[in-house]
Amino acid sequence: MWYGVYHNPSFPSMTLNLFTDYSLRVLMYAALPDRERFSLDDVSNAYGISRDHVAKVVQRLVHEGYLTSQRGRGGGISLARPATEIRIGDVVRQTEGHSALVECFHPPTNTCRLIGNCRLQGVLKEAMGAFQSVLDSYTLADLVSKPRPLSRILAA
Repeated sequence: MWYGVYHNPSFPSMTLNLFTDYSLRVLMYAALPDRERFSLDDVSNAYGISRDHVAKVVQRLVHEGYLTSQRGRGGGISLARPATEIRIGDVVRQTEGHSALVECFHPPTNTCRLIGNCRLQGVLKEAMGAFQSVLDSYTLADLVSKPRPLSRILAA
């Protein structure tokens, strides 16, 4: 049976879009203790992500107020505020977009015959609320704090 890129039956299927994945990785890179400023090429090389993708992500993160960017000599990219003030749930909500989890979550296009007679919508809303609550309980600083040696891994 095909489940996308890969499927691990012991791990629940919850998928974030690639843009969100890259956004979180760029922010983690920016939050490393030994980073004051960095370039698009630094992140692209560290993660093996295309420079064009990194540029789009950085542009959005600057627009959302997570990063600052300065051109020219002495310029670069850096966090716009402390990593302790950046909630992971906020980043995910701002980068995921507004696609409905299931059809009945989007009334204008809903054609489900079970609407109003099914508990699935309530269960899924509760699950998404729990998911967001867990993400909201972590900051960017939590993702890069010890004992995870991200600086050493990304420098390799």
